[in-house]
Amino acid sequence: MTAAQVIAYIGIGSNLGDARSNAQQAILQLAQLPDTRLTAQSSLFRTAPIDADGDDYINAVARIETQLPAQQLLQALQAIERAFGRERPYANAPRTLDLDILLYGQQKIISDALIVPHPRLTQRAFALIPLLQIDPLIAIPGLGPAHGFAPGVAGQAICKI
Repeated sequence: MTAAQVIAYIGIGSNLGDARSNAQQAILQLAQLPDTRLTAQSSLFRTAPIDADGDDYINAVARIETQLPAQQLLQALQAIERAFGRERPYANAPRTLDLDILLYGQQKIISDALIVPHPRLTQRAFALIPLLQIDPLIAIPGLGPAHGFAPGVAGQAICKI
């Protein structure tokens, strides 16, 4: 029996090394995951770090269709991060690559390793704006239409590159 296809949205961010290339290469890596198909990607955006230090981030969001269970998808994303040299010396440290599951179908997941919808999705322009670029009418499970949160992030600088 084959697992059902789930539409998931992956947040992508980088601010160490060649951040633009890291983000672009990460999107290509997502397309190579087993039982997964890349179906859309946002533009790349430049954003200032929030609650963090370091250079500006390059951010994007990718939409995938996957048969991977959420926990297995998370493990695959962390393996990609490690391949890009991701280290976690402290919270919100600068990073070569950050891959987050923003949405996983209509599921709400709360575990020690994973919270979906991503808990700061509605508070961060670098995740919300690229998500809305892909799917302007998307709803966030349990919270409603994503576009309703855009005014709350209007003060965060974000620039399409």
